[in-house]
Amino acid sequence: MTSTAKSLPVAPNQIELAIGGMTCASCAARIEKKLNRMEGVQATVNYATEKATVRYADEVTPDDLIATVEKTGYTAVLPPPPTPAGTEPAAEPVDELRGLRTRLWVSVALAVPVILLAMVPAWQFDYWQWLSLTLAAPVVVYGGLPFHRAAWINLRHGAATMDTLVSLGTLAAFGWSLWALFLGDAGMPGMTHPFRFDITRTDGAGNIYLEAAAGVTVFILAGRYFEARSKRTAGAALRALLELGAKDVAVLRGGQETRIPVDQLVVGDRFVVRPGEKVATDGVVADGTSAVDASMLTGESVPVEVGPGDTVVGATVNAGGRLVVQATRIGGDTQLAQMAKLVEAAQTGKAAVQRLADRISGVFVPIVIALAAGTLGWWLGAGAGPTAAFTAAVAVLIIACPCALGLATPTALLVGTGRGAQLGILIKGPEVLESTRQVDTVVLDKTGTVTTGKMTLVDVLPAADQDADELFRLAGALEAASEHPIAQAIAAGAAEAGTLPTVTGFANVEGLGVTGSVDGRDLVVGRLRLLRERGLDVPEEVARAVTDAEGAGRTAVLAGWDGRARGVLAVADVVKPTSRAAVTRLRELGLTPVLLTGDNATVARAVAAEVGIAEVIAEVLPADKVDVVKRLQGEGRTVAMVGDGINDAAALAQADLGLAMGTGTDVAIEASDLTLVRGDLMAAVDAIRLSRRTLGIIKGNLFWAFAYNVAALPLAAAGLLNPMIAGAAMAFSSVFVVANSLRLRRFRPVA
Repeated sequence: MTSTAKSLPVAPNQIELAIGGMTCASCAARIEKKLNRMEGVQATVNYATEKATVRYADEVTPDDLIATVEKTGYTAVLPPPPTPAGTEPAAEPVDELRGLRTRLWVSVALAVPVILLAMVPAWQFDYWQWLSLTLAAPVVVYGGLPFHRAAWINLRHGAATMDTLVSLGTLAAFGWSLWALFLGDAGMPGMTHPFRFDITRTDGAGNIYLEAAAGVTVFILAGRYFEARSKRTAGAALRALLELGAKDVAVLRGGQETRIPVDQLVVGDRFVVRPGEKVATDGVVADGTSAVDASMLTGESVPVEVGPGDTVVGATVNAGGRLVVQATRIGGDTQLAQMAKLVEAAQTGKAAVQRLADRISGVFVPIVIALAAGTLGWWLGAGAGPTAAFTAAVAVLIIACPCALGLATPTALLVGTGRGAQLGILIKGPEVLESTRQVDTVVLDKTGTVTTGKMTLVDVLPAADQDADELFRLAGALEAASEHPIAQAIAAGAAEAGTLPTVTGFANVEGLGVTGSVDGRDLVVGRLRLLRERGLDVPEEVARAVTDAEGAGRTAVLAGWDGRARGVLAVADVVKPTSRAAVTRLRELGLTPVLLTGDNATVARAVAAEVGIAEVIAEVLPADKVDVVKRLQGEGRTVAMVGDGINDAAALAQADLGLAMGTGTDVAIEASDLTLVRGDLMAAVDAIRLSRRTLGIIKGNLFWAFAYNVAALPLAAAGLLNPMIAGAAMAFSSVFVVANSLRLRRFRPVA
């Protein structure tokens, strides 16, 4: 049985475990590897959401899975049963931050006097070293506990991360100071640290390094705190998605309308949707005709005409007449709920980039340990005695831990995100920046991103002997009486040109157009079919104008009176003024733009040609947008996605870098990595430039964080280190990193 379980394409049971104790992406990878080694188990672990999604065969129990995770050195619990929205889960991230904040402030309060006493000899009163020990001990033990715990877990797995380096350095400095105070000369009354940088060999028995131990712990805790504060809260996207649906609904029961909460709807119920209301759930139109704005789901900018027998989707907006809809799907089966599942799946499947600092530490730690061991061996071999040998070896460990390492990423992030916010670019978390450097393809959603997302009158094409102004004025007046979005676009254009005459005898011909009298003329405005049905003659030139307009991706509306068609009004979702320049800039950044839309291919190609995009993927359903992104990723591309609609949310979460227009829906914003407050594609160019610049600064910071300490390593190995040199290396590297990060404030946008 077990052998077949492994070969099952999909294991029959699925469970989600909440994982605790992970400190970096390598922890997640380690747990995943251990779970996948179990017979009949397929697991993915997401560091960002701290969840493991596990499929397992019947003979494996959830307890077995939890035991495996715990054996690996982490905690796992079954998620609690779902609670009503907005109660318990929302409080969790806050608590996690509160613990870290308390730890940080306690450590800062205790460490500042320790550092000042060590660096200012004039303040070193009798027995100052014992006060330093009293203050530094809680910082190293309580403040540094997260690092020591993580280092211990890493040690058991033979891995080294930044935590290993921090734990090693602080414990070495603290342990050495304890030895010097209790067994060496450092505990003598009147002992001082002279303020000198001379390089002389000592046995180290008179030196304490408490300020290094406390300082490094505080700096790195501060870095962790800033990072945790900017770490995104997964799950907010899903809450936003589910809040989009209608909250209550008017149900027809026994011929009477009754308002009930949406969750009380059952399949087969008939409910009323008035103009401007959201459709409560997926269903079929039983009565009435209207135009439904489904752009949030399909990305199609033109409203969809629906009548009896047509399907409508929950959360779309009724833009026209009154509808009676029969519910066909409710709750978790609706299209909206399916999209929420897609977003969650994409977020869970997205591997967190292993942090740069951890990658460097993974190489650096073994080198430092080898160097410390080599130093010890060399001094013992040279006959210098165990005290001098241990002094040099421990000095290597003390100096190797750069306190600026913990500041390198967070300070650059703080300044980068702050500058971004001033420019209307909101950066969600540090992982984002590390993925921008490899991005080579940018997928642009059409509606609302490249285009305005609103129907606008773009052209008036009168017949040969017809005055354009008259055509515009009369058709605009009649359309002003209609609620249809296309009619409203024509009316808005006409109203700008002057006041509109009054309309009498207005009638709506569902799905085809409108009729009525304006200035004593009987007008018919709408589709070609309507004019022909009403017996109006359509000249060849007018029919050609319709074909040309539709060929250019526009919606053609005809107007006629006195027996013939008088001209065409072309309406389209127009391209934003900055889109073309932005696409050019994206190319200059080395990115290949791709236009992705749910709209038809003709419209998509017309827009692509206007902004200069060669690759077009049209008529894509929301669920398939994720597949398009996956396909591009499968071709080895690193994909950025720019979108604004609910239909883009899952694709934004799936992309290596998701950029949401701030003018778009909350769901898209929650699912993305970067939010562009200006609804302008130029902001996407700035966002990618700023991210790359920030990443460059982070790399520079990491280099300098190590440079000062690496330069001091030979001194430590030679037994020439004194506490002032250790303190100076710490101070210089930290100041340099902060100053380097502040350069980001000078970042200039192209827009």
